[in-house]
Amino acid sequence: MPHRAKLIYQSGFGNEFATEAHAGALPVGQNSPQRHPLGLYTEQVSGSAFSAPRGLNRRTWMYRIRPSVVHEPYEPFPEETLLRSGPFDEVPTPPNQMRWNPLPFPTVPTDFVEGMVTLGGNGDPAAQDGVGIHIYVANASMTDRYFYNADGEMLILPQQGGLRIATECGILVVDPGKLAVIPRGIKFHVELLDSRARGYICENYGQPFRLPDLGPIGANGLANPRDFLTPVAAFDDAEGDFEVVSKFLGRLWTSHYNHSPLDVVAWHGNYAPYVYDMARFNTINTVSFDHPDPSIFTVLTSPSHVHGTPNVDFAIFPPRWLVAEHTFRPPWFHRNMMNEFMGLIHGEYDAKAEGFLPGGASLHNCMSGHGPDAETFERATSADLKPHSIADTLAFMFETRMAVRPTRYALEEKILQHEYYECWQGLKRHYPGRAS
Repeated sequence: MPHRAKLIYQSGFGNEFATEAHAGALPVGQNSPQRHPLGLYTEQVSGSAFSAPRGLNRRTWMYRIRPSVVHEPYEPFPEETLLRSGPFDEVPTPPNQMRWNPLPFPTVPTDFVEGMVTLGGNGDPAAQDGVGIHIYVANASMTDRYFYNADGEMLILPQQGGLRIATECGILVVDPGKLAVIPRGIKFHVELLDSRARGYICENYGQPFRLPDLGPIGANGLANPRDFLTPVAAFDDAEGDFEVVSKFLGRLWTSHYNHSPLDVVAWHGNYAPYVYDMARFNTINTVSFDHPDPSIFTVLTSPSHVHGTPNVDFAIFPPRWLVAEHTFRPPWFHRNMMNEFMGLIHGEYDAKAEGFLPGGASLHNCMSGHGPDAETFERATSADLKPHSIADTLAFMFETRMAVRPTRYALEEKILQHEYYECWQGLKRHYPGRAS
């Protein structure tokens, strides 16, 4: 059982935190004393270049029982998995709209690492640009296995079944409706809180997620920094045989440690995991007519080198009121330069009458037309436009600047809905003029 401080979380996105699970473990006034008073090793984890601007610099000082360098050489992970990484070039990417049914649960014991299945992605982790998009399915907790991702940070969205994620910095409890972000390189261990679990992962190869600028919205709205919770120190002082699986340059590698890698007794810094309850998102919307752009639903953004064009945005579509007058209220028909991967945590999505299921996903790549299906269109154009509450829903979108390239599995397995295109074929001609 990990030793921990009395508190579970600290509040505030990107804050400089300081936490210790043993009194006196945090040095006072300096980061790296000649001899630590408790005999701990000092280790810095840098999530940015040393010379990054102060506001973007990410690093954490850890005080641990053994340094991370104490392990056997890494060898290729021996098990076959459906985890893939950029460059995503297994098969050609069609411009079609795509939609998938939920991934079935495994019939043999499968933990979080073994149960990651890649639907697609873009870019290349070696270039630190792009994303990998995965779904995980698991029916077993990780035992003496730990994992870290050197290719990117991981935004984890449970859809069914809660997770207890023990990290080097402390413990996160993540139920459906919450998200967790594990920074690049931070080791963690996943235990299931239910008999099985399923969810989504955005593996961000680019700049770390941050809160979007609010612009004309002002000081308040969308996600508030104080609602992002970072764990306090909780260390595991255990010796034995522990497996650590690494994702490095697109491949899985495995090593053995003679001690738990979660042996950080104290830490301070701003490079740490965090959890966020999406029910605390303060939705902004129109109170007159027409639609604001869906960027008003952005929770987190990873910028790119092109100003105003993200590597990836994470947006949600939570419960909200629709009050616009003289307006087609569902999302309009559109074609985007950006590329949209969507998933559904629970409920129904207001642009689709059926077929878009919790645990499922859809993909609309660059300039592929999409929008509400025929049934939703007919209903919305004849609706009495009274204030309407969308109460039971939580959909999300990973919106990226590069096309999402599906994996062979995503294009060839039976979870792909080959009939998805049919949902628009019932859209009728309403123009009264004569067809040429």
